[in-house]
Amino acid sequence: MVRVNGDEVEVAEGATVEDLLRQLGLGGKWVLVERNGNPVPRVDLAVTALAPADRLELVRAVAGG
Repeated sequence: MVRVNGDEVEVAEGATVEDLLRQLGLGGKWVLVERNGNPVPRVDLAVTALAPADRLELVRAVAGG
């Protein structure tokens, strides 16, 4: 179980941040991720494993004017 933007989310054991984004329907979208107060670079999303009690903040980046 991890906390995402304040809500508890069940994830599979060994899941990565990329797996979580896919589970939430955000795979392939530009999402900024902060894990336990630290930013997760996009190149590390597929290799950053989630641990129980992780706290993540997800912000979907949008462009416009």
